[in-house]
Amino acid sequence: MPTSLGHLLDFSDQVAIVTGASRGIGKATARLLAQGGASVALVSRSQADLEQTAHELTEAGCRSDRLLPIAADMADVDQIQHMVDAVTARWSRVDILVNNAALMQGGPYSEIDLADWQRLIDANLTGVYACVRAVAPGMQARRFGRIINIASISGQTGGVSGGVHYATTKGGLIAMTKTLARDLAPDNVTVNAIAPGQIDTRPGQRDSEAMQRVVRMIPLGRLGAAEDIGYAVLYLASPLGAYVTGATLDVNGGILKR
Repeated sequence: MPTSLGHLLDFSDQVAIVTGASRGIGKATARLLAQGGASVALVSRSQADLEQTAHELTEAGCRSDRLLPIAADMADVDQIQHMVDAVTARWSRVDILVNNAALMQGGPYSEIDLADWQRLIDANLTGVYACVRAVAPGMQARRFGRIINIASISGQTGGVSGGVHYATTKGGLIAMTKTLARDLAPDNVTVNAIAPGQIDTRPGQRDSEAMQRVVRMIPLGRLGAAEDIGYAVLYLASPLGAYVTGATLDVNGGILKR
């Protein structure tokens, strides 16, 4: 990138929340935002895992004083509000919300009981909505905000691995994104989704025959990296994506072309 454009990916005056930040896509996204100068709240259910993530990000050159590990269960709206209150108490505002945390479960519909269904609805849909409800009023008051929901190709195609409840939550998240984009656009708050394809977040599975069959279907010939999703987040959170809202950005190596 030319030096004259470097400021477009400068997040040094921004405060971000990244849920599901202790591994995979969430960890990569948090690292990229922090390397861009953002103050980043790292959120997942395990405080110990988050402390380890914060240590790893510090080792990667991120400033420790701009990292806030804070445990919260996305299925618990009270914990979500407490988390957002802690972030605003530390940094006074939230500019970027990355809703990445999600539960996944596979299997045919006949093996998914109503308790399983409700568990994923609570974490993957209600939890996202609770996060938005907690941060959006402040964004509206300041007339700036970036909300980025990590959906899934499963929400577009029905998927090949997740169960019906997982695909339903991701399809619902895409619909939620569109409606929130309409509601928040007058206050200069953008809301977008990213729909990852097969992302290599579980190295132990990458050489399995099932995974190799998937790779052979991907036009780019490889699994996605967690950073591929993180780069898409940077685009949508930065001035580069300021005129994009209500969109679902496909990051899938070409396996789904729309």
